[in-house]
Amino acid sequence: MAKAAPQYIRPKDIDNRSTFGQRLMWRVEALAWDVIYWAPMKALGPDRASNFLGWLMKRIAPLLSQNKTVKRNLALAFPKLTEDERERIALASWESVGRTAGELPHLPKIDPYAGDRVEVIGAEHLDAIENSEQGAVFVSGHFANWEVMAAVICNRPVDCLITYRALNNPHIDRKLNQVRHDYGIGVLTPKGLGTREVMRALGKNRSVGLMNDQKFNQGLAIPFFGHEAMTAPGPSRLALKYNVPIVLMTTRRTGPARFAVTAHEPFMPNQTGDVETDVRACVEHITSLIEAEVRANPEQWFWQHRRWPKEAWRHAGVM
Repeated sequence: MAKAAPQYIRPKDIDNRSTFGQRLMWRVEALAWDVIYWAPMKALGPDRASNFLGWLMKRIAPLLSQNKTVKRNLALAFPKLTEDERERIALASWESVGRTAGELPHLPKIDPYAGDRVEVIGAEHLDAIENSEQGAVFVSGHFANWEVMAAVICNRPVDCLITYRALNNPHIDRKLNQVRHDYGIGVLTPKGLGTREVMRALGKNRSVGLMNDQKFNQGLAIPFFGHEAMTAPGPSRLALKYNVPIVLMTTRRTGPARFAVTAHEPFMPNQTGDVETDVRACVEHITSLIEAEVRANPEQWFWQHRRWPKEAWRHAGVM
């Protein structure tokens, strides 16, 4: 049976703000995306594409301005490591980013439940959620190729709505939406538009999946590696409001286009009657779980993101 057309929802404000020149540039970028990146990587196959872009990123990373962010983040998180040790982690992190890019055109071939590319750990927790009479809030971070994690949930199958960050370029954004749909992720809601859809899903006993490891300026200041980082309280508020469990999902790369994805044991947020206290406690717990995973496998987390404010860098003397 043919798959239904993917649901594609896009924040209109991105396109409404665009100028003629910007729209023209989007067309040029989409053409370059297809000719320089997508078609060559697709022709290489998943393993060679992963290896090639991993190799390439590892070599050009020292030339990129964003590498300063990586090094400052690592110095903040791991002050006791030597500079050489942090340099090794930085380069390995860039390699992981490159591998993820190389694997993106091949997502439909990286089937979590067929072949030997993905080991799913804790699948019984996914089954328990699907068989329950309520949904769940799945949370994760940018570990290894985080796209694989969503497919593990949705292809189990768990009826889950996945949120994502829409790209500025609508043509590339639509292409990524299509490949995710081909990977088994049928419903995607872009951040900024998805609050109502997410609440509606939980109200209908469906599940939702959200990332909870990046900077959110309107969030709560939560300790992360001993330094306060603005963290989104949304997943915790949702779990408390709808009285559903939270399930942490983590992904580790085990080889080129090969992964181990873990569905951790679900937990219920503590409810004392003081909503704000309960939300903070839950956000702190999720953040501690994500930190533990990053500490266990730092080479595969997305250090390229400016997770901490500049004040934290200055206070730690890393800038």
